[in-house]
Amino acid sequence: MPSTFHNLRVLPAALCLLLASASPFAAEAAGSGWPTSRPAQLRQQAAATAMLAAVSTAGGRIVAVGDHGVILLSDDGKEYRQARSVPTRAMLTSVAFIDRSTGWAAGHDGVVLKTVDGGEHWKLLRQQYGQEQPILSIWFADADKGLAVGLFGMALSTSDGGATWIEVKLSSGDAADRHLYRIVATASGTLLIMAEAGTVFRSEDGGKHWDVIDSGEKGSLWSATAFTDNGASTVVAVGMRGHVIRSADDGRSWQAVASGTTQSLTDITQLSGRELAAGGMGGTVLRSNDGGRHFTLEHSAGDEPITALLKAPDGQGVLLFSMAGVVAPGP
Repeated sequence: MPSTFHNLRVLPAALCLLLASASPFAAEAAGSGWPTSRPAQLRQQAAATAMLAAVSTAGGRIVAVGDHGVILLSDDGKEYRQARSVPTRAMLTSVAFIDRSTGWAAGHDGVVLKTVDGGEHWKLLRQQYGQEQPILSIWFADADKGLAVGLFGMALSTSDGGATWIEVKLSSGDAADRHLYRIVATASGTLLIMAEAGTVFRSEDGGKHWDVIDSGEKGSLWSATAFTDNGASTVVAVGMRGHVIRSADDGRSWQAVASGTTQSLTDITQLSGRELAAGGMGGTVLRSNDGGRHFTLEHSAGDEPITALLKAPDGQGVLLFSMAGVVAPGP
């Protein structure tokens, strides 16, 4: 098992390159012959598949995505089933919904998928077989406008629901090629992208222009959650070596927060009000009851890396997802 979540995400991309022929264009030409181009298989132990991301839809359904194109659905956070049809076996790393029915998933091979029935069936919108830049985060403002980001500074935007995508240049200079890990929209509508080397990209105009923010952190920032705390647009981000940073001014400036762990943290979510939960390597789960000012070690959920956390549908506890699949709900 690699020692950091960065390796967990980058390694599959490297494997894609090794499997590809001399160039990504040759891989594209291979089309249906590419290993991940076939539809995802229904698996007997689907809930034990590595999961990379999860989301709760407006209707309360849990949608989790992961390896081999596996997409899991649950309406109670306890029983999971596979989506009825997924047209790829690529590793899926991100998922986003704008309502109870319409959502997108993305991942390796530059894949972007769309569903209009709550995740039961998915349509392939984009793929670039053998591409060395997997999509690591996808976000949509509405049914048309969206953004996707990934390794080596890759950023893409769409204005037609994901049918077509154009490249976006976030910055120039040293920050231009940094890995981009997570897109977050704040309470005020500002867009933030958590990135490599403690970098935060910030846009107040829906992604047309971006500022490069030095958070003061040196390691990669893998996830963040945004919420309103006492009237302030607040963001808490997590990353390598257990580092946590917090912004109370809509992502303009950041302060370090003691996490109480050196385990790298891969995801963070708001449970309710000022209550947050974060998870990471070694099954680490942290909890904050004051909007991310302080954290305590809640428990360890085994040795597998926690990759995503969600508030349980009944409001009791937190749902955990890992490289070993769905984990029993935590406290």
